[in-house]
Amino acid sequence: MVTSIDGRLHPSRFTASPDGVVKDWSRLTEGLHDSYGGEGWIVGRATMQEMAKGEPHPPAAFEPPPRPHHIARRDAKAIAVTFDRGGRVHYRAGEIGGDHAVAVLGSGVADAHLAELVADGVSYIVSQTPDIDLRAALAVLKREFGVSQLLLEGGAEINGAFLAAGLVEELSVVVAPALDADLDVQGIVAFPGGLKGRVQLRLIGCDRLDHGAVHLRYEVLPG
Repeated sequence: MVTSIDGRLHPSRFTASPDGVVKDWSRLTEGLHDSYGGEGWIVGRATMQEMAKGEPHPPAAFEPPPRPHHIARRDAKAIAVTFDRGGRVHYRAGEIGGDHAVAVLGSGVADAHLAELVADGVSYIVSQTPDIDLRAALAVLKREFGVSQLLLEGGAEINGAFLAAGLVEELSVVVAPALDADLDVQGIVAFPGGLKGRVQLRLIGCDRLDHGAVHLRYEVLPG
């Protein structure tokens, strides 16, 4: 993730810097992403909506779609996963940035939305409960797609949920020489009641990058 010094995640809001621009810091983050060698990545619902850019388009008629999961592709080199409890993300195709799209949904998701995902070539996993069991969902992803390492890339709420559940091994952040400072914007992590007592961080790396950025790495330990 790339963040401002005050811990915000929206580069379009960052102040300017003589050291670099948003594209520079984004390229640094992408390079680090590739260096981790993950078999896919995870984002929250709001982040995936910005990336997928689809509109609702359920089929006019359809057979009852399969539950608890539908696997459109098993040969994907990488998967792009979103946790979308209510089925609010709509896609244009079965790939996001060349990676196969996978939606993890709550049990209350409508059949019409599942049928839409099937038609778009998107794989999905439906939780047994309205709230998604993160650990159980990861187990299904591992079983069905053979993935053992996924990169968690925001937004704030899904970062917080995974950290609170003890499912993050390392926190990696590129800090840009910029500020946001808006009082109404979330930081890089958000969780109801906070994370005090749930996690600890141990610094394992601090590297100066180009364009005034710094790469911070922390091992995530139980609280």
